[in-house]
Amino acid sequence: MVFKRLLGALGVGGPSVDTVLDSDAALPGGALTGRVLVRGGGASVEVERVGLELLARVEAEHAEGESEGTVVFERFPVGGGFRLGEQEVRELPFSVPLPWETPVTELHGRPLGIVLGVRTEVAVAGARDSGDLDPLAVRPLPVQEAVLEALGRLGFGFRSADLEYGRIGGTGQRLPFYQEIELTPPPRYAHAVNEIELTFLASPTGVEIVLEADKRSGLLSPGHDALTRFTVRHEDAPALDWHAEVSGWIHRLTEHRDAYDSHAAYGHDGTPGAGHGFGPPSGPGVGTAVAMGAAGLAAGVVGGMVAAEAVDEIGDYFEDQGDDQDDDQDDEGWDDEG
Repeated sequence: MVFKRLLGALGVGGPSVDTVLDSDAALPGGALTGRVLVRGGGASVEVERVGLELLARVEAEHAEGESEGTVVFERFPVGGGFRLGEQEVRELPFSVPLPWETPVTELHGRPLGIVLGVRTEVAVAGARDSGDLDPLAVRPLPVQEAVLEALGRLGFGFRSADLEYGRIGGTGQRLPFYQEIELTPPPRYAHAVNEIELTFLASPTGVEIVLEADKRSGLLSPGHDALTRFTVRHEDAPALDWHAEVSGWIHRLTEHRDAYDSHAAYGHDGTPGAGHGFGPPSGPGVGTAVAMGAAGLAAGVVGGMVAAEAVDEIGDYFEDQGDDQDDDQDDEGWDDEG
């Protein structure tokens, strides 16, 4: 049993803490489970509170340029109100719900470059310390995975993924930031768009998919952004013809001229609104489609678009942020980069 960090703010010889997550990757809206291990130091202490914080590395755009910072987007109590004896080890199991809009950090086990962490905070005798921080991996929901796989089969390539501070108007967004997955178009769409940005906004009932295209300028028209939205219920994911559906979405996005397209929704029977019906899918079965989706999107990560050390060093990165962050700062700590 290795305790990762002493609670330095609580004094030399004070308690130490380690948080152990039960699984390698969680699901948006699912349970994050594990246990917090607190070990007493050289004297007995009263532990007032033990809690968890979910953190994200987020980008923000402003008049002076761009900045990056750490945002706390959820907090959970784990325990407290007990006396911890000298060298005593106390185990506090937890099961907490992740927000439905928690960003996806990986596809088929391959990292997308999104930085999330779980930080443990312990309060003893009026002092508090963020004593342990662990990387948080999140895999996609079935709807999210199906969309990404379909895009991979259509030839779209992964360019990058990040978290943007702000809100998308006209959506049901709840977190103060949203995830953007940037995709490069295949040759059949390259004449129309430079790139496509994909955002998932999940909820207990389904997933809102926001697609934005950076459209190329034409002979008689300047380049502009086009945006369209769709909503798919969780229970409809297995029944949809994803190749045809996503093909229809991309066709609508690249063809229409409005800043906002209509908001197509899917009912209990999985019947789509306008834009459906681009013919039956062709090609391999479901098993191969999964592999092709991984090859189309996740292979871009392996190709060097995301540095492997970004995931390996997440613990050190967040610990540095925690050391520099004021204890009284509740929500964010931006590091200006221009």
